[in-house]
Amino acid sequence: MIAQYLALKAEAQDCLLFYRMGDFFEMFFEDARIAAACLDIALTGRGEHDGERIPMCGVPVHAATAYLQRLIKAGHRVAIAEQTETPEAAKKRGGSKALVARAIVRVVTAGTLTEEALLDARAANWCVAVGEAGGDVAVAAADVSTGRFEIFETDLAGLGATLARLNPAEVVASEASEIDATSHRPRAQFDSAGGETRLKSLYGVATLDGFGQFSRAALSAAGGLVAYLDHTAKGALPFLRPPVLHADDASMAIDAATRESLELTLATGGTRKGSLLDSVDRTVTGAGARLLGQDIAAPLMDAGAIGARLDLVQRFHDEPNLRETLRSSLRALPDIGRALGRIVAGRGSPRDLGQLRDGLDAAWGLGERLHQLAAPPPLLAEIAPRLQGHGALIDLLKRALVPEPPIDAAGGGYIAEGFDAALDDLRHTGAGGRRAIAALEADYRKRTGIAALKIRHNGVLGYHVEVPARAADALMAPESGFTHRQTLAGVVRFNAADLHEAAMQVTQAGNHALAAEASHLEDLTETALARRHEIAVTADALARIDVAAGLAERAAEGGWARPALVDHACFEVEGGRHPVVEAAVARAGGRFVANDCDLSEASRLWLVTGPNMGGKSTFLRQNALIAVLAQAGSYVPAARAKLGLVDRLFSRVGASDNLARGRSTFMVEMVETAAILAQATPRSFVILDEVGRGTSTYDGLAIAWAVVEAIHEDNRCRCLFATHYHELTRLAERCEALSLHHVRAREWKGELVLLHELATGPADRSYGLAVARLAGLPPATIARAKSVLAKLEAGRAKTGGLAAGLDDLPLFAAVAAQEADAVDELRSALTAIDVDALSPREALEALYRLKGLAG
Repeated sequence: MIAQYLALKAEAQDCLLFYRMGDFFEMFFEDARIAAACLDIALTGRGEHDGERIPMCGVPVHAATAYLQRLIKAGHRVAIAEQTETPEAAKKRGGSKALVARAIVRVVTAGTLTEEALLDARAANWCVAVGEAGGDVAVAAADVSTGRFEIFETDLAGLGATLARLNPAEVVASEASEIDATSHRPRAQFDSAGGETRLKSLYGVATLDGFGQFSRAALSAAGGLVAYLDHTAKGALPFLRPPVLHADDASMAIDAATRESLELTLATGGTRKGSLLDSVDRTVTGAGARLLGQDIAAPLMDAGAIGARLDLVQRFHDEPNLRETLRSSLRALPDIGRALGRIVAGRGSPRDLGQLRDGLDAAWGLGERLHQLAAPPPLLAEIAPRLQGHGALIDLLKRALVPEPPIDAAGGGYIAEGFDAALDDLRHTGAGGRRAIAALEADYRKRTGIAALKIRHNGVLGYHVEVPARAADALMAPESGFTHRQTLAGVVRFNAADLHEAAMQVTQAGNHALAAEASHLEDLTETALARRHEIAVTADALARIDVAAGLAERAAEGGWARPALVDHACFEVEGGRHPVVEAAVARAGGRFVANDCDLSEASRLWLVTGPNMGGKSTFLRQNALIAVLAQAGSYVPAARAKLGLVDRLFSRVGASDNLARGRSTFMVEMVETAAILAQATPRSFVILDEVGRGTSTYDGLAIAWAVVEAIHEDNRCRCLFATHYHELTRLAERCEALSLHHVRAREWKGELVLLHELATGPADRSYGLAVARLAGLPPATIARAKSVLAKLEAGRAKTGGLAAGLDDLPLFAAVAAQEADAVDELRSALTAIDVDALSPREALEALYRLKGLAG
């Protein structure tokens, strides 16, 4: 057995091996140590290998899914080795000591899951492969739980952005590639010619022209992905719809740093809660939630497609009764896309077929309701017919399946009565046998006088008579008609000829009934599989309706407006709000302060000053999020919005160390700023906060100054630039498209009042000491800072300010010298005092003089 295990382990390579032994999956050697620690289960031992006891642990087959979930979440991959023959077949093949044949039937990885319990119903689960050819790069992505198959052609510089958009569960690359991946596969599997052959074979076509024009890199990525999925499924490829080829300019370009900064689909910490997606999502189905996540992750660049989405949202927004009717219907729908994925992968159950039946039936009814609408929006007119067309399949599944089919097919009971007369006869025969057994039990009690006698059943003995041990003697007698089978503590078990005959009737009828049901299940599955692509299209249509209705609900709930999209690069927002912050403020019982933003050609660069905590970063982010929502096809949190399409979105708001790559906070900031200056175009939208604050005052100001000039003169993009460098406001004198704004704040009776309102012109000061006081700095520290600030401002006034005197003696050095002189003067005054000769009045006057010298 260990030899067989080791051979399978060699095939599994770096995967943990689940080795089926009866009702358990066992693990041995290092796999056992790893699994026992990860799963918190007992590590035992079995036999010896090379003179040492073999570590061993196991999990029950019936509970394997829960254990797989923990192992996959911990970053492991698991190979499943199943018994491929019964013990009886093994004995016939090789005698009583023959080992049951086993084979790896599946490799379970994070990107190839289909089980409901292992997946997040509201998030796509992408497995991606990266292909390279001739300097080009492409990404092939598949969500095998629904069959989505998409290909993105990019380059090395854009690879990170593409992967960030998908947020894949697993990344596969060639072993010859230097790309960071979860798994590296043989180089031959990423050959572009081989990839083309695999795709043609998969879809049964002679040419791929019908799917698009694929580059060599795209074929490399697609071929590598298909080969990997074939490897994990051990030849039973999961459902893959025809590939969708995405052009580089089809969606708004958003790099990984910007996605993280804006928290589009994931908040800080990697959770959905707190993200833009979480704040916007009002979908009522898992499929709708997944589609909304993809829409927000990849805002469109096609004004016509955006308008079509907005038309659909507007129809549902303007007709609340229609919206609520649709949402009520959708809320009851099963996830037919993922049910189909499990069926195609060979892991479907009777319940999955039942979900197809119920989902397609409800979709048909929804389609009829939508067909009654007058002048439907173009997108609705396009997708509504896709909700119907499955009448024959629905009718078949309705007749064939019980109302609530079970997950496990092994026990039968899922084919409805009346569907198959022969099956009904078998069931009646079995039921008659069970009634006969019940009658025998009553007769045995009467004949023997043993009231506690029972007829029981188990997998070893089958049907048998069980009596308490104290009453067993009467049945032991030869003339009793009972045959002793087993003695246990407290009970004794027997067989009887008439019981055996009745049991045979039940068992044979039951076995034949199970076989008949299994045959029907196979036929029903094949019928459903024949319509896999049409079912997937219906699932997509339901998801799109759910997204539109959900966005309409969110818009009505928040008083959002439909954005107007124009061809020129404008950005006019009245009463804009940050949806995530607004929700948080509302939960705390407050009111979010809305602000306008107008980045017209004459003022496409806003310089925003004001105190920390005043709302600068929120203002910057909310406008970036409004651009994302608008191009995703959503209403926006504003009273009015007119926007020109944004081709690239950049956000550099806050930064952190990336020590793993040898980058400090300031280095990260500079790398991100460099990317903006290199890639932003006049159609781009950029938000920058506190550029240059991570280094010395003069260096930081010089960098910020130069960045503002570059954005104004070279990139010419729409930009919101927040800063504490008040010296930058001087740039408005010679940068005609730079407009000055500030967030308002006031000090009232010594306390700072943050108004969160945006006003024109520069801020009068930074209010840094007031914010420090709010943060709880000790009064003595605040007083000392106030003293130093007064000296710095006096020195700056003498030099004409930092902006006018970048080559002057540094102010901090001057202040330090001034304070050193003050300390010497104070020391001389103290030394000159004759403490013993002072009167009380003279002592008090001396103390005031010393305090004056101390400043």
